[in-house]
Amino acid sequence: MPTMTSSPRDSRQRISVPRAPQQLEPTPELLAELSAASASLESATPEEIITWAHERFAPYLTMATAFGPEGCVILSMLAKVAPETYVFNLDTGYQFQQTLDLRDRIAEKYGIEVDMLQPELSVPEYEALHGGPLYKTDPNQCCFDRKIKVLRQASEGKHAWMSGIRRDQSADRAQAAIVGWDKKFNLVKVSPLANWSKSDIWNRILAEDVLYNPLHDQGYPSIGCWPCTRAIGQGETDDRAGRWSGTGKTECGLHTIQESDGSGI
Repeated sequence: MPTMTSSPRDSRQRISVPRAPQQLEPTPELLAELSAASASLESATPEEIITWAHERFAPYLTMATAFGPEGCVILSMLAKVAPETYVFNLDTGYQFQQTLDLRDRIAEKYGIEVDMLQPELSVPEYEALHGGPLYKTDPNQCCFDRKIKVLRQASEGKHAWMSGIRRDQSADRAQAAIVGWDKKFNLVKVSPLANWSKSDIWNRILAEDVLYNPLHDQGYPSIGCWPCTRAIGQGETDDRAGRWSGTGKTECGLHTIQESDGSGI
């Protein structure tokens, strides 16, 4: 059964992260370079894309993961080609316990410590400020405060970030480039799995015994915060049907293409 938690994660020693002396600027030269790289990497393997990103942007390359199947696959690849990459999770305080436990299992198996970045306010403080759980009345603001603002802070001192999005997941994600400029966070965004399908992901997981969230075996194809995630029912074919169910909301704002919502976990 899914285990829910709204308690802050146990405090951990902060991971030392290299910071670039200055942010990248989207100059015409850089945008042209990214466009050319994206085109050349269209037929590349995810490992080749990750290797390119590491060679071009390390040590100012990072990865954000929500510990979904795609993120776990990338972590297994990073362990082989770029294990020193800084990886973080947006720990909203509303994650399933199974998700938090997966972080520790990944560290044990792959030697990659995922930094759990939390908002300034704890869940009790945040809910007291808003007179109760904001996810019930304004889930967009809740996502903004507890995800997007944290990612903006995490992006400071970075030049590029990787995500596990796939083009076949949604209309917004269908337009994702392999490599492109993320206007929302002023970073280069790299999507190594953009061309992969759900079958590709699970074939790799099964072939290489990649760790994954056990909730996927309980009808949760897409897992976010527990208050806004449910298992999908029989006949539901959209993997994200269980996210923000009944609200019309399908994205937290990290990967939507509208500038007002955020261009891109």
